[in-house]
Amino acid sequence: MFEKYESNVRSYCRSFPSVFSTAEKEYICDIEGKSYLDFLAGAGTLNYGHNNPLIKNAVIDYLKRDGIVHSLDLHTEAKEDFIASFQKIILEPRELDYKLQFTGPTGANAVEAALKLARKVTGRTRVVAFTGAFHGMTLGAMSVSAKESADGLVAGMEVTRFPFEGFSPDVNLDTLEKLIVHPGGIAKPAAFILETLQCEGGLNVASNSWLRQLSDIAQRHGILLIVDDIQVGCGRTGPFFSFERAGIKPDIVCLAKSIGGMGMPMALVLLKPELDIWAPGEHNGTFRGNNLAFVAGEAALKLYWSDDKFETEIKVLSEEMAFGLASLKSDYPDLITDTVGIGLAQGIRLKHQHHAQLITKAAFEQGIIVESCGPYSEVVKLMPPLIVTESTIQKVITILHQVIATLPKEAEIGELGAKLEKSDVSLP
Repeated sequence: MFEKYESNVRSYCRSFPSVFSTAEKEYICDIEGKSYLDFLAGAGTLNYGHNNPLIKNAVIDYLKRDGIVHSLDLHTEAKEDFIASFQKIILEPRELDYKLQFTGPTGANAVEAALKLARKVTGRTRVVAFTGAFHGMTLGAMSVSAKESADGLVAGMEVTRFPFEGFSPDVNLDTLEKLIVHPGGIAKPAAFILETLQCEGGLNVASNSWLRQLSDIAQRHGILLIVDDIQVGCGRTGPFFSFERAGIKPDIVCLAKSIGGMGMPMALVLLKPELDIWAPGEHNGTFRGNNLAFVAGEAALKLYWSDDKFETEIKVLSEEMAFGLASLKSDYPDLITDTVGIGLAQGIRLKHQHHAQLITKAAFEQGIIVESCGPYSEVVKLMPPLIVTESTIQKVITILHQVIATLPKEAEIGELGAKLEKSDVSLP
């Protein structure tokens, strides 16, 4: 059915070729009755797990009383409740002062809004983005991403790409500031846009000091700082926002994915009040009023973020995962070059991209869904729901041990590459 009628553009299903039917917590089940541990979690959309019962019941109750589902950007009770809870539970305790803009319900749409607003506020057209970045697949979002698929497709966007921390030992943020202020450098940009943890780019982590320096440069030169927290916000790195650890306060923050509570489509742009110079309807979308997402999102806020218990639990789970991945690196130093990531977005970097491909395939056969990432797809990424247990993490690490033990030796890589119809790459 899918092969015959669905477009070739489909992708995840090619790596995980089952027909799935039901899901609960960190498990997803196919129509044959086989259960899989989901360490992909909707690419960061299911931080609270599949069909979280308390969140699900809030949505069911809302539907049972004929609550409004679609409303464009009309005022609704569900939206008002979400805004009030987000303000009280998330923003006020962190001393953050933001207006909330509900865009079309995808992360890419939130990025488009942020880019448009930065250019409107500053009157400048250039944006500085970073190597390894991924911000979405619409035209503006692609222009600030580092994916090869974006090359040559950008229209009307002036983008300067600068090395993310760790990309090159010879380039640092002092160079970026010199480029901005030097007459022979670059035109002053409207904004810097970045992820503090680059998931698709290979789980690259920006240090607290690097983030603070970038924020300082932005403030000194009147450049807006946009943080894309679409995939790594809502607790993925521990705190609700990924940038909290650095003590910075971005001018604009993009949220989507898990802000919808249980996979409900929703995207949100947080902007400092003085930046809210939009004319009515200047950035809109038919589905910017997803009331089911407001209900689910508010339930998630109340359930997990009313105190610091959940954040503490994520920290413990993160340490367990880091310990397990470190044991893999210790046991297979000839195969694994590094452990990467923070929070519950961590992984192992393989010397050969084919090894990463084999691991994800073999893990799926063993009932675990993990994907690869990085510029060469050389990183195996573990990104479970945040409600996962320590014992489940240990189970996954054990299976990865077994899978990695069966990997072909380096001498066999060339033959393997031919079988996988990819050129062999020995990664730096």
